[in-house]
Amino acid sequence: MSEIVVDIEVKRFPAMASMQHVTALKGLRFSVALGEFVCVLGPSGCGKTTLLNIVAGLDRDYKGQVIMPGSSTAPDPVLGYVFQSPRLLPWRTVEENIHLVLRSGQDAGIVDELLSITGLSEFRNMYPERLSAGMSRRAALARAFAVQPDLLLMDEPFVSLDESTAQRLRKLLLEIWSRRPTTVLFVTHDTREAIMLADRIIRLTPSPGSVSTMFDVGIPRQQRSDAELIEAWRNQHF
Repeated sequence: MSEIVVDIEVKRFPAMASMQHVTALKGLRFSVALGEFVCVLGPSGCGKTTLLNIVAGLDRDYKGQVIMPGSSTAPDPVLGYVFQSPRLLPWRTVEENIHLVLRSGQDAGIVDELLSITGLSEFRNMYPERLSAGMSRRAALARAFAVQPDLLLMDEPFVSLDESTAQRLRKLLLEIWSRRPTTVLFVTHDTREAIMLADRIIRLTPSPGSVSTMFDVGIPRQQRSDAELIEAWRNQHF
C-alpha cells in the first residue's frame, strides 16, 4: 500500500453529568499519499484535533479504521506529533529534549543537523523556560523530525504566535521538510497557511466533521512567498 487511509464511521464523546454525548466525526473518509503534505482545514470544534489523535493511535474509541502502510521489516510506521504547545520537558535542555526521542541505534548526528537547521545550535544547553515562544516552536519542530517519522502529525503548531514569527516558522518547516521529506498531516483553521504549505487541502464540515471538499493547491511552491498570489488564489477557492 502506498497511501494512508482514514475511514472514520463515527467518533462520539460520551455524555458527562448534564452534558449530552457529542458526535465529533461522522463519515470522515480520505487518503494521503506517501510523501504528500496535506492540510486539514476547518472551523473550531469540527474534530480536527480528534482526527489527529485517532490517526496517532492515541484515541481508539471510535468506529472505523485507519490503515497505515507497512512492510515485513517495519510493520508499524514511525509517527511524529507536533502539538499546539511545544511540550518540551522543562528539566531538560533543548538538546536533551531532542535526544530523548531518538530510537535505539539511531545516529545521534541528526540532533546536530536539526539544531543547525533550526538555528538553535548556540542554544542547545538552554532550558525551555529561557526560550522565546518562537524558539520553543523551533525546538519542537527539531524534535519531531529527529524521530525520522514516516508520518508527521501537526496540530495548529503556530496558532498562538504573532504573524511574522509564524511565517518564519512556516518557511522553516518547509525547509526541513524539503531536506527530510516525509508524509505530513497538518491541521489548521488558517486558509492562507494551508495554501502556503499544502500539496492538497481537505476541508471539513462543522461538527460532526466530515469531508466537505478537497483540492490540490495549484500554485508552484517557489511562488508561495508571494502574498498577493496566495490571496488571489484564496479568494478564488474559499
